[in-house]
Amino acid sequence: MFKEFFYMHKSDRRVILALLAVGAVVLAVVSLTEGKEEKVPISSIADTISLSHKERRAEEQRHTEKVLAPFDPNTADSTQLLQLGLSPRIVSNIYRYRQAGGIFSEKKDFAQMYGLTVSQYQELEPYITIAREYRPASTLFPKQSRQAARHDDVHRDSTFVPRYPVKIAPGETIDLATADTAQLQTVPGIGPYYARRIVDYRKRLGGFVSVDQLDEIEDFPSSAKAFFHLGTTVIQRININALSLNELKRHPYINFRQARAITDYRRLYGPISDLHDLSLSPDFPEEAIARLLPYVEY
Repeated sequence: MFKEFFYMHKSDRRVILALLAVGAVVLAVVSLTEGKEEKVPISSIADTISLSHKERRAEEQRHTEKVLAPFDPNTADSTQLLQLGLSPRIVSNIYRYRQAGGIFSEKKDFAQMYGLTVSQYQELEPYITIAREYRPASTLFPKQSRQAARHDDVHRDSTFVPRYPVKIAPGETIDLATADTAQLQTVPGIGPYYARRIVDYRKRLGGFVSVDQLDEIEDFPSSAKAFFHLGTTVIQRININALSLNELKRHPYINFRQARAITDYRRLYGPISDLHDLSLSPDFPEEAIARLLPYVEY
C-alpha cells in the first residue's frame, strides 16, 4: 500500500495529505475540549431543584398565611384583605364596590359581597369595625331623641301623615266617588298600588256608578269592597255623536269594534238618539248597552 502511495500521482498525494492534516487537527481540538469540560454530579442538580421548590413553597405560605385582625372594609387595602383569608376575586369585588361609591355602613353590608360564603362571614364578623364617618347618620341621635322629635313634629304640623296609614275598622266606609289615594289606603287590603288603580279607573270611566265596578280592576281584592260606599256621584258623560273613533275607544266600556260600529251607524243613518239604536249590531249585546248607558249623551 505504501508503495502504491509513493507511485500515486503527485496531485493525489497532496489531497490525501491535506485530509489527514485536517483530521489530526479535529482530533486534537476534541481531545482538549473534553479535558476541560466540567461534569456536574446528578445529586447536586437534584439538591438545587429541591431547594428551589422548598423556597417557593415557603414564600407562598408566607403570603397566604391567614391573619385574623380587626379591619374596616371601607378602607382596608388588598394586603390586609388577603391576609384575612379572602380570595383575590373577593378582594377585587370589594374594590369595585368601593370605587362605584358603595359604603359598608353596617357589618351585615359586608355579607352582601359576591363570592363570600357563610362560614367566611361568620369567621370575619367579630373583626369587622366600621369607622364612625361611615355609619348611618341616624346613629348620631339616640333612639329616644328620634322618637321625641317625631312626636314634636306631629304636634307642630297638623298635616302630618304617618308613614303607614291607619286602617279603618270593620263597619266604617269611605266614599268611592271622591276618595283620594291617601284615603283609599286606609281601607284594609288597599295599598299605594290599588289606590292609584282605583283613581285612574274612576277617571277613565267618568265616575263610578256601583261599588261592584271595582271588580273590573285586575286582581282587585273583593273583600275591600265592604269598606266603600257611593255618595253623590257626578258622572262625566261622553257625546257619542261628536267623538272620533280613536276618542270613543279610550272609554273602558268601548272597544275598537264597538267604536267602529258607532261611527259606521252615524255615517249611514245620522246621529244616534238612543243607545239602543245600536242593538242590531252584534258588537252591542244588551249587557254592553246597559253598562255603557250611564256614561253617554247625545
